[in-house]
Amino acid sequence: MALGAFRQKSSLSFGSLVSRTSLATRVQRNMSSTNLHKSEDNLKYNNLLITTPKPFVYQVELNRPQKLNAFNRNMWIEIKQCFESLSTNPECRVIVLSAIGKYFTSGLDLGDAMKLAQELGVADDVARKAAVLERTIKLYQDSMSSLEVCSKPVITAVHSGCIGAGVSLITAADVRYCTEDAFFTVKEVDIGLAADVGALQRLPKIVGNQSLARELCYTARRFGATEAQSIGLVSKVFPTKESCVDGALELAVIIAEKSPVAVQATKANVIFSQSRPNQDGLDHIRQTNKINLQSEDFANAAVAALTKEHPTFSKL
Repeated sequence: MALGAFRQKSSLSFGSLVSRTSLATRVQRNMSSTNLHKSEDNLKYNNLLITTPKPFVYQVELNRPQKLNAFNRNMWIEIKQCFESLSTNPECRVIVLSAIGKYFTSGLDLGDAMKLAQELGVADDVARKAAVLERTIKLYQDSMSSLEVCSKPVITAVHSGCIGAGVSLITAADVRYCTEDAFFTVKEVDIGLAADVGALQRLPKIVGNQSLARELCYTARRFGATEAQSIGLVSKVFPTKESCVDGALELAVIIAEKSPVAVQATKANVIFSQSRPNQDGLDHIRQTNKINLQSEDFANAAVAALTKEHPTFSKL
């Protein structure tokens, strides 16, 4: 409806005016936002590999192949730091998350977890032990949630094993692809724990079947790519890791060409609306769009639609 009204009132001369008057502002904004943001190249990660295979597309790879990409404390911390940084990086519009090595991830690094047990052993008082565990669990939860909180869409490309914390990680992403040889398991009950970093909260909502979600979480049953796609955990299955990553990158490029204002507002509203009444979601997007409809992105996209040209959008 808004585009129809814009079409009636606009003309090519107005489109030219929009382009001329916004050019200086866009250039200035792009320069200032790039200078203000600390470049991802300056951040050093031991357990992640960060590349930019396409314009505005960042690829984050889990990089502990010798440990099957098991989560140690440093990896939890680095994932949080990485996605918080990319969330505000104007050079990044979409993130593809994949992994190097045999497995996507084997889950919790039990050897590293023993260090926490040693730390707990220093304290005799149960309240002080609990305080250490509270801080640790919260850090790990925030690490997984950083994908969901990130303002940019996150696409995961899963190959082979995705175990335990790996399920919590991918359920915090926006889009999930996997390979034909991928398998998944909410493994925590097999090591005497209840999953506590996101799988119990997000998996049931994703698959939309409480009975099945509880079965998977109570039993740690392993399930493959075919079942994962049939229950809605993944949306596409590819024959190889290479084709899976390529498919994720192709999708990322399509998204990166869209207005970053529109894409980021869409993600924010989808997440906001998940656990709220429809009217709350409608109120939220109304408040957002009363600002965004005045954005240069809307005007540029509308003019491009009228002139059959491909729109370009400044950094956000």
